[in-house]
Amino acid sequence: MSMSPLAYADSLRIGTIDFVSPDEIKVLLDIEAPDGVALNTGTPRPFPRINGYVLIPSDDGHLVAQVEWITIERSQYPKRKGMQDFGLVDLPYPLRKMSLNPLGVLAYESKDANGDDVYRFRRGVESYPTVGDAVLLPTQSQLRAIVESGDNRHVLIGTSPLAANAEVKIDPDRLFGRHLAVLGNTGSGKSCSVAGLIRWSMDEAQKARGGADPNARFIVLDPNGEYANTFRDMSKVRVFAVEPGEGVEQLQIPLWFWNSAEWGAFTQASARTQRPTLVQALRSVRDGVFGATVTPSHEMRRYLRTLVSILQLERNAGSPWGKFPQPKAFFEKLKKWQEGLADQDSFSEDEKSALSAARDKITGLINARLGQYPTYEFTRGDVDELLSLIQSAHATFGGSDTDILPIDADVPRPFTGDQLLRSVEATAELLGVSEYVETMQMRIRTLLSDSRMKIVSGSAQDLTLDDWLRSYIGDNEASNGSVTVIDLSLVPAEVVHIITAVIARMTLEALQRYRKLQHGKTLPTVLVMEEAHTFIKRYHDDAENQNSAAICCQVFEKIAREGRKFGLGLVLSSQRPSELSPTVLSQCNSYLLHRISNDRDQELVHKLVPDNLRGLLGDLPSLPSRHAILLGWASELPVLVQMNALPEQHRPKSDDPDFWAVWSGQGGKGQTVERPVDWKSVADDWQQIGAPAQEQDLENYDE
Repeated sequence: MSMSPLAYADSLRIGTIDFVSPDEIKVLLDIEAPDGVALNTGTPRPFPRINGYVLIPSDDGHLVAQVEWITIERSQYPKRKGMQDFGLVDLPYPLRKMSLNPLGVLAYESKDANGDDVYRFRRGVESYPTVGDAVLLPTQSQLRAIVESGDNRHVLIGTSPLAANAEVKIDPDRLFGRHLAVLGNTGSGKSCSVAGLIRWSMDEAQKARGGADPNARFIVLDPNGEYANTFRDMSKVRVFAVEPGEGVEQLQIPLWFWNSAEWGAFTQASARTQRPTLVQALRSVRDGVFGATVTPSHEMRRYLRTLVSILQLERNAGSPWGKFPQPKAFFEKLKKWQEGLADQDSFSEDEKSALSAARDKITGLINARLGQYPTYEFTRGDVDELLSLIQSAHATFGGSDTDILPIDADVPRPFTGDQLLRSVEATAELLGVSEYVETMQMRIRTLLSDSRMKIVSGSAQDLTLDDWLRSYIGDNEASNGSVTVIDLSLVPAEVVHIITAVIARMTLEALQRYRKLQHGKTLPTVLVMEEAHTFIKRYHDDAENQNSAAICCQVFEKIAREGRKFGLGLVLSSQRPSELSPTVLSQCNSYLLHRISNDRDQELVHKLVPDNLRGLLGDLPSLPSRHAILLGWASELPVLVQMNALPEQHRPKSDDPDFWAVWSGQGGKGQTVERPVDWKSVADDWQQIGAPAQEQDLENYDE
């Protein structure tokens, strides 16, 4: 005999509210409530269960709450429904109680084609229940609606063990658009989750396109070489590594991609002298001053333009009339400049006349300070007159006012390391600081002469900027593939942070310019950073000279703050969240939390998560592999997910070492396991024996 709706609703009742606060609701369970398995909800399921869901009737439908803890309270005189009477003493009986965390509202919407009720979950609580209100078990359809509610849920990532194995789907706009942090211990399944999110998203996008390749862009920065073969079965995956091979292209990050901050960090340039010299040298070399051979008139025009820029800097700094020894240093620079203003036969008469006027002015300023007891201070009028004459000469040689504006030292224009060294030397001579930049020049020479670094950071003469963007970010309509894997495992430690920073920064700046040219439209791209605690590590802001690691972290901080506006999403995977930059973590709006055992990491995660999730986060130390807690912007409510399984050939190569198989010589399936060692080949590869002799012309570059 079927039950009436009221009788069925009453059969789902499990207790009454005993205590209410904004972040906790305590419930007194009825004696008749299930004590192991609930049989009245459509299918048998465990109850009461930590982190399970219950309902409380409210004005808008049902308030959804999550079970935080369950206990038995032994009261001497408990009051139990239906068991009390006036004048009778109730016998002692253990009472079951549980604590709930309110999550949101489950509202009834309509009936579907099969006549079943359709519900929709909405996060947030508008009105709280009161003491005495009934607490109900959710039905099967209600339980699924709690987890499966939400718009644009296109990608299936797993099921929820706590919600009748309801499908857990995500909205890619939410998951990738506002940054995702995948956190958990080694071996908890982080890498498989990251690989799965990429693969499952691409599979669904391909279905939506009727089988055509999706117009998607994923860039995976892989420090351990785990992902090289993970996506090989997908269409046109691009893999770049230091050592190319079958299906693996040569990783190329040319020196001219590096900006002034990255060059300054690598060379450890001092803030007072070396860094300004380096920036000016980068401006000159990017402007082609040390490029192809040009006419003497053209060279003089560039020289005059440099003098105008330096003279303006000196005047604005007040060096010519400042405290000693600043005026004397300016005097020495004038002598250097005078030598460079020599006439050439190919100059026209007007050019010679203008050059002579500037040279005579400098000569007069120098001669006035060659006495036995010279006074080196210059007047503002002297400097202004000299500047005017040099500007006039620059205009006579064909220069314009716009030429005098210094070119951006960070614009990615090609140059060779040889040209940069010459530019640093010439700039140091013009500024009169040659003796102070020798250590910086030595570091640049080391970079250029190291064959390991040359592979990655060489000049790459045949590589253009548009070719690089096409290969590493993706061509039009992603015609050359949707996934780029950049294997950083063999990049030298001295430059790995710089290389990572350059790739991330170039990606962001390319998307910024794309949006500018497309009138506000973005090109959705996802940047995946494995082992994020190595590259996005917190640093000290007060450091005068930022090292390579700090520069790398600052790039990712900028992406975290501004990437969403330009269509760049960030996915971080880390086993040590407590070491990550707080700025980057605070900008992540979604979290996929695997097993976390370290107390410091657990404490940080509790601080990061805005939700009232004490009970659910308490599961972190004991989560099995493949299980994770999804919470934040990507999920309507925090949910425990059993991630979909990846076939072994699709998993990143991050398995634990097989000690026992090697020790015993037998694999898990009875196969023989051998690990022969030839240390000679390892040593030869390490010492680069047999490699082509590296060029030695860098030490004796053309003056």
